[in-house]
Amino acid sequence: MHMKHVVPALFVAAGALLFSGLALAEDRGIAPGGCVIVTDPDGNPQGQCPLEHTDVQVDIAGFLARVTLTQRFGNPFTEAIEAVYTFPMSDRAAVDSMTMKVGSRVITGLIKEREEAQRIYQQARDAGQRASLLDQERPNIFTQAVANIQPGETIEITISYVEYLKYEAGEYEFSFPMVVGPRYVPGGPQPLPVEPMDQDAGGVKSETFPRPIRRPVPVPQPQVPDAGRITPPVTPEGTRAGHDISLTVNLDAGLAIRDIESVQHEVQVDTESPSRAVVRLANRMEIPNRDFILKYRVAGEAIGDAVITHAGKQGGFVSLILQPPDRVTSDMITPKEIIFVIDSSGSMRGFPIEKAKQSMRMCIEGMNPHDTFNLVSFSGGLGYCFDRSVPNTRENRQKALDYLANLEGSGGTEMMPAIQAALSGQDDERVRIVCFMTDGFIGNDMAILDAIQRNAGTARVFAFGIGSSVNRFLIEGMARAGRGASEVITLESDGDKAAERFHERIQNPLLTDISIDFGGLDVYDVYPDPDAIPDLFSAQPLVLTGRYRRGGDGVITVRGETSSGAFEREVRVSLPATEPENDVVASLWARQHVQYLMEQDWLGIQQGRPDTSIKKAITETGLEFSLVTQFTSFVAVEERVVTEGGRPRTVQVPVEMPDGVSYEGVFGSQADSMSKSARLAPMAAAVPQSAAGSVEGVRMMERAKPEPPARQIQREPMPNRAPVAADKDESMSKLSVELRNLPANAADGRYADGALTVRNGMVEVFVELKELNEDTLKALKDLGAKIIAERRAAKMVHLSIRVSDLKKLAALEFVVSVKPPVF
Repeated sequence: MHMKHVVPALFVAAGALLFSGLALAEDRGIAPGGCVIVTDPDGNPQGQCPLEHTDVQVDIAGFLARVTLTQRFGNPFTEAIEAVYTFPMSDRAAVDSMTMKVGSRVITGLIKEREEAQRIYQQARDAGQRASLLDQERPNIFTQAVANIQPGETIEITISYVEYLKYEAGEYEFSFPMVVGPRYVPGGPQPLPVEPMDQDAGGVKSETFPRPIRRPVPVPQPQVPDAGRITPPVTPEGTRAGHDISLTVNLDAGLAIRDIESVQHEVQVDTESPSRAVVRLANRMEIPNRDFILKYRVAGEAIGDAVITHAGKQGGFVSLILQPPDRVTSDMITPKEIIFVIDSSGSMRGFPIEKAKQSMRMCIEGMNPHDTFNLVSFSGGLGYCFDRSVPNTRENRQKALDYLANLEGSGGTEMMPAIQAALSGQDDERVRIVCFMTDGFIGNDMAILDAIQRNAGTARVFAFGIGSSVNRFLIEGMARAGRGASEVITLESDGDKAAERFHERIQNPLLTDISIDFGGLDVYDVYPDPDAIPDLFSAQPLVLTGRYRRGGDGVITVRGETSSGAFEREVRVSLPATEPENDVVASLWARQHVQYLMEQDWLGIQQGRPDTSIKKAITETGLEFSLVTQFTSFVAVEERVVTEGGRPRTVQVPVEMPDGVSYEGVFGSQADSMSKSARLAPMAAAVPQSAAGSVEGVRMMERAKPEPPARQIQREPMPNRAPVAADKDESMSKLSVELRNLPANAADGRYADGALTVRNGMVEVFVELKELNEDTLKALKDLGAKIIAERRAAKMVHLSIRVSDLKKLAALEFVVSVKPPVF
C-alpha cells in the first residue's frame, strides 16, 4: 500500500461495496468451458446464463454509423424466468428502436415515460405476458429486462442506434463497448440484504451466478441512489459468464480505404471494392470483455466540409461537419501550471496503472522549461508529490518520476477530492492544465462532471481513459466540462505517442475563440452552443447540429484564432424546405439536445432529484423523437398470457471482468477468500458523504492528507548478493535480465530494485504466452502461480510466483517471455 489511510479496494459488482461469498470452482456449478450456471436455493444446478449471444451489425457511411445489436435470451430452466442484463452502449448513441421477437412474431417497442414504461412492463410480467423493457441508467449504461421466457424458449431483443464517428488527423474511429466495468460507489458501509436489483419491482428474489453469490444490492446512498442499477454482478474469477458476441462492420467510406486496424481484437477483413469493406471478429464467439475499436484511413489526408440535412414533419435539421484548419506551430511558449492526476485505485492494479505511469512519465518529461507542476494520486485518499506546484527543474522532475514509479493500484476511487484539488487555487498568471488519467470506474460520474463545470474556471482538463473498457461517458464528459480534450489509451496503445499528442494540443491548439455566423439563415437550437464552442486542440472536424425553420441558401462563416493569427472560412449552405432523406439527423440533434439539458443539472440527475423543467424537457424530447433517455424507455408487450399462477423467477445476467483488470485489485486483499466460499464484510468508502461534494470537504482532505510514497525504493541489505548463474538452456532467455540476475537469496527474502520487488520470496511479473486459454491458465496455477489479471487481447497475464519457480515458469513451452510488471 503506497498511502496511509487508504481503504481496501471496494469495487464490487453488487454496487457498491460487497459480495456475499463465492465458492471454489470445483464447488460451484461450472458448465463445460468454464461457464457459470444458476442453481436453486439448495445448490442444485438449474441451467446456464439466460443471455446466450449478442450479434452486432454496424453500417458505416461517411461520418455516420448505424449500429444494430440483437441479444438472444434463452431459458434452460424448468420454469418461466425474467432475465435482467446490464450492458453498455456508446455514450454518444441516439437509441431510437427496440423490437422483441418470439418465434416468428415481432413486437415493436413503444417509447414511454420511464415510470409508465416500468408500470406497463411490471403489469405484463405479473400477468404472465412476455414483455421487454429497455432503460437508460447512464448515457453509456442500459438495462434490458425480458419477462416470462418459457422453458426451452428463445426471445430476441433487437436495439438500434445511430452516432457520429470520431475523426482525428486523417483517421476515422468506431468503437463499440462490450462490458460495464466494476463501478466504485462512494458511501458509508451498510449491512445489505439480499434484494432484487429493482426494488420497485415488488420484492422478487434475484439469483446470481454461481449459487453461493446471492446478489446483495446496496442500500441507496445519497451520492448514488441508483447504485444497484449500474453495478451488475461480475462472474467469479476463473469462470466465464457464458454469453458471447459476434460483430460485423459493413464499411462504405466513399473513398479508397486504407490502413484498417482493429486495436483490441483479431479481425477478418474482406474488401469488396476500394471504398467498401466488411470487417468481422475473427472469433465469432468472442468473450465480451473489452471494447471493439476500429480505425481506418481513406485516400487523401484532408476531409472536406459536409452538410447533411433533413426536413420533414418535425421541421428542418442540419448537421455541419467543418474541416479543421492546418496546425500552425508557434515559437512563442506560454508558461503553464500543469497538475498531473493519476488514479491509483484497485481497479487500476497491474496492467492499467503501469500503462498510465508509462504515459504520464512521458507527459512529465515533455514539459516546457518555464512550466510549473505538481503530481497528485488518488484512491481512497489523496497523495501529493509536492505541497504546491514547483518549477520544472531536473531535480523536481526526478522526484515526480520516483513518486510515480512507486504507485501501485489499491483502494477505492474517491475521485471528487482529486477533482477539487486539481481545480482549486489556480494561478492568475498561468493557465492551469489538468492532465487526468483514470479508468473512470465510478458510480458518481455525473457529480464529477458537475464539479468540473462549477470549479474549472480558466483551467483546461485533458482526460485520458486508461484500459480496455473505460468509462467513455466520464472521460469525454470531463474534457467537455473542462474545455479540454480526451483520449483513450488502451493497454495496446503507444503511451509515448499519447504524451506527444498531449503536449502538442496544449502548446499549439488548432483553433480557439471559435464563433459561427449563420449569415441570416433561420437556424436555431444549435449544439454545441455557437456562443460557447469548445476550442479545437486536435485535427478534428467541428461538428454542429441544429434545427431550421425554413429553407434557404446562405453562407456560414467560421472564425477563430490560430497560433499564427485570425482564422476565417466561409461555407456555402443550402437548406431545403423539404428533404425526406437523412432522417437520422433528427435523432442526432435530439441526442445532442438531451445531452445539453443533462449538462444543466448533472448533480440533480445524479442524486435522483432532477430539476422539474429539465426532466420535462428531456422527457418531451425522448417521446417526440422516440429516443431512450434518462426519463424515457422502450417497452414491448405480447398480448397473450403464457405464464399462469405467479411471477417468473428473476435471473440476473453476470458480466465479464474487463480485460486486464485485476480481481484482486477490485475486490482487495479478500479476493482469494471469494473463491474459497468466505464472506466479504462490508467495506467503507474513505470520504464522508458530507464532504465529498464540497470545496470545504477537499480542504478537510488536504489537512488530513496521507503522506506520499517514499521517493525511491531502496534495496534491502542482504548477504551473498552474487547473481544466480544463468542456465544455458534456451528457456532462460525467456526471462528478462533483471529476473535472471536476481540475488541468490531473494527466493527466501525481500528485494527491491525499480519495478522489480520480491516480498516473502514472491515476485510479480508480466508473462507473454503463445496462447491464453483455460489449459495454459491451469498449467500456470499448477506451477503455484497466482493469476492477478489477464489480457486476452495481448495473450499476457500478470501473475505472482515464487522466485524459486521462475526457471520452471520459463521452461513451459507456451511461455514466450517473462519480465517485471512495467510497460
